[in-house]
Amino acid sequence: MSATTEPSTESKESRLRSYLRQRAEDGEVYVKGKFIADDVGLSPKEIGALMVKLRDSATDIEIEKWSYTSATTWRVTRA
Repeated sequence: MSATTEPSTESKESRLRSYLRQRAEDGEVYVKGKFIADDVGLSPKEIGALMVKLRDSATDIEIEKWSYTSATTWRVTRA
């Protein structure tokens, strides 16, 4: 696959941010990357890396590493 057909990290990040913002619309949501991977078209590994990045950069949502039981659970709330 050429570099021109792969989504950029920025578009992956914005797609995940939009998804999380929508899911946390009512206040908060708990998610595991492996369960939302298909919803956003990313691998669980990509989601894990982007969650860490978004935790530090997103201003419209707050992301907290919540627990680890067979996969990391993230708590997402509206900022």
